[in-house]
Amino acid sequence: MKILFVIDKVEFKYFEFNKLVTNFWMIKGFLDRKNQVYITIIPKLSLKGDTAYAGCFESFVSDENIYYKNVQEDLPIDEFDLVMFRPDPPVDIDYINATYVFDFVKHARVVNSPRAIRDFNEKLHSVYFKNFMSDNIVSASLKDIEAFLTIHKEIVLKPLNRCFGSGVMYLYQGDPNTRTIINTMTNNETTLVMVQAFIPEVKSGDKRVLTLGDRVLKYCVKKLPSGDDFKFNTHNDNFIVEAELSKEELNNFTEVAKKLNSMGISMAGLDVINGKIIEVNVTSPCYFIKEINGLYGVHLEDEICDFLLTDSLLSL
Repeated sequence: MKILFVIDKVEFKYFEFNKLVTNFWMIKGFLDRKNQVYITIIPKLSLKGDTAYAGCFESFVSDENIYYKNVQEDLPIDEFDLVMFRPDPPVDIDYINATYVFDFVKHARVVNSPRAIRDFNEKLHSVYFKNFMSDNIVSASLKDIEAFLTIHKEIVLKPLNRCFGSGVMYLYQGDPNTRTIINTMTNNETTLVMVQAFIPEVKSGDKRVLTLGDRVLKYCVKKLPSGDDFKFNTHNDNFIVEAELSKEELNNFTEVAKKLNSMGISMAGLDVINGKIIEVNVTSPCYFIKEINGLYGVHLEDEICDFLLTDSLLSL
């Protein structure tokens, strides 16, 4: 197959050194199966008439690392059999415009669907699965958020369009900075934020539950908070450990996987604390392949690549 990855600009800059990144393992997995794999970034997408193009670079494997040829080719996106759309947030106007370009892609299979990503906010639309979440509201109102804090005593506030825990704030009832924090997060009641009841078990970490098509993968990890934060914020082996899914979690999250897949989101990462979903990552979900391979003695990239290749063949 001929495969295109739309990756993040930082990944493009440091392409061959990304073994912590899910894209590295998938690209290498596809190349090891003798597929042609090209890479591009959002600024290199374009429309010429009603045909979507990508300025892209062919990748290759050497000494178990991946590299790309420093020769840009401008190719119609519909020349590719499979496109992996995986730029990182923030989902800003440049990101949204990139999804518009993909509205003109007619034949290539795109994972995850840019239209689905555009229509699915990783914080706000988690509420589709409210039965599996802790209590929450989405609001810019100081009054509403203060009332929610009065009920729950401890809350977490999250910007709606950022990632990797950026901008997430913890607030407890009686905090002398309560109004300052709320006004800062909401830009003085002009910007919506996700507000969730604080789950004390976060101090023991949160699970990353991985979906692939209609199912939940049996491998998952727990992301541990660093000593100076209540949440995971350092991607290294010291803060990532093996975890297990309960039967209830497996059943619940399989329901979530099926719903997401029906929407065009074949790959997602659920962040889960004490059985409760706190976020649904759909833009460029990290599958922690390096860590899972090390913890479980598997080659998770093989399972992912086999699924994507088979699923793409079936869609032709």
